[in-house]
Amino acid sequence: MTMDVRAVLEFAAVTRGLSLILQAVFNAAIPDHDADAFRPPRAEEPLYLDPAVEWLLGGLSHWDAEHFLFIAERGYLYEHNFAFFPLLPVVLRGLAETLLWPLSSWLTVRGRLLVAVALGNSALFLLSVVALYALSRIVLQDRRLALLSSLLYCVTPANVFMTAGYSESLFAALTFGGLFLLEKGFTFRACLALGIATAARSNGLVNIGFLLYLPSLQAISQIRVYRTTTKGYSKVFHYIWAIVCVLLTSLLGTAIIALPFCAFQYYGYRTFCTPSISLERIPPALLSLAELKGYRVPDENGPPPLWCMRPLPLLYSHIQDVYWDVGFLRYFELKQIPNFLLALPMATLGIMAAYAYFQASPEMCLRLGLWETGASKGLDKPTPGLFNSRVFVYIVHSTVLLVFGTLCMHVQVLTRFLASSSPVPFWISAHLLLLNEPLLHRRKTSNPNVQLQADSRNGCKHRPQNPIIALLPHFKSCSPTTQSILGYFLSYWVLGLVLHCNCLPWT
Repeated sequence: MTMDVRAVLEFAAVTRGLSLILQAVFNAAIPDHDADAFRPPRAEEPLYLDPAVEWLLGGLSHWDAEHFLFIAERGYLYEHNFAFFPLLPVVLRGLAETLLWPLSSWLTVRGRLLVAVALGNSALFLLSVVALYALSRIVLQDRRLALLSSLLYCVTPANVFMTAGYSESLFAALTFGGLFLLEKGFTFRACLALGIATAARSNGLVNIGFLLYLPSLQAISQIRVYRTTTKGYSKVFHYIWAIVCVLLTSLLGTAIIALPFCAFQYYGYRTFCTPSISLERIPPALLSLAELKGYRVPDENGPPPLWCMRPLPLLYSHIQDVYWDVGFLRYFELKQIPNFLLALPMATLGIMAAYAYFQASPEMCLRLGLWETGASKGLDKPTPGLFNSRVFVYIVHSTVLLVFGTLCMHVQVLTRFLASSSPVPFWISAHLLLLNEPLLHRRKTSNPNVQLQADSRNGCKHRPQNPIIALLPHFKSCSPTTQSILGYFLSYWVLGLVLHCNCLPWT
């Protein structure tokens, strides 16, 4: 394990511990808001340790987390539960029934699930930060930028969703890990990781774009090599073989990544369009909640819902439309201005990344990032930093998510949507810090402690000081760019814990 990886892991572990402590403090100190959220009745009477676990970790169970916990405990019952994909509930129930099974005499299933959320999401966050660092090193080809990006990720503005019972940490670990494997050329393993990610969140489908682009990039590189090393029919054969390999890889990989989504939609179709259970088999308390709130439950004796009659009966699309009113420009209302303001910092980072990349490399953008300017620059040796050719597809991916999230989603979700799906917000933030903060410059800094590089004393290499921690005591003397970026990251990091853990509206 390198010093950088150790430093990133230690900082990530500290931020996870602080998050769990602070959410417990805020949840205990501030009364919960009586929000109109999903609150199913408890399945079991509390056992000896349940009140203590609820007091310590109850802040992790609010809003959408309640859906994941309910699914992990009871399975998919209500129609709108199907908006939440099954991987996280499976992971949580697996931890509750294996690692935490010795506690079953003192904790109910729900209590063990809450503990599983705290332990599981903390471990998954550590995996995601290591995956992000590895991906950043191979794509950016810049150690300092990769390290600072990963440290910023540890204080992500979407922190509370990485800690609570949401699927963001799980999705980020699988996505960043899958993209790293894809960059390394391990295409089949990458497809498996990205396919599993689609079982966690629906936007995993967008990762198909990486599968179509990166192997094509490698094929173009091979063709350029064949053009100079082979002649005659052999050259034509190699060209055809490279194209066939790309097509087969794209088809197979797309099928692997899309399979979990398709299988889950088929399960939803079978559950409600051809149900096999009657209302008598549903617990009365849950049936009463369905009647009170208007939740649909499967009933073999009732008529099928209207969405079953559509040419493409996708339950997920129906839920987003009917239950969450998600659709093109539906959120563009005056009353939603505060939510647009909440999303503005993350949107600004995405816009700045796309604009800066295009300004620095307009010709490369027109070439779709397939090669860099200059005859001596090839695909194997891109220019280090944010503006090299390998970053192009990540900028496109981030911009697509940004545009879709702004136009077609609840815009406040943009913060966690981008922070768990794309490394670009952290890359552009680290790039701006290194570009504009004198305290981080190797030669210009007047404070030798505030730098990313390890110093050598008496011939020994010492671990580099965490630049985020080192900058905080000098916050007032930092550049306006540094104050803006760190202020945004840290304020959202704390505010999310304060508001979300007390059932107050947040991103």
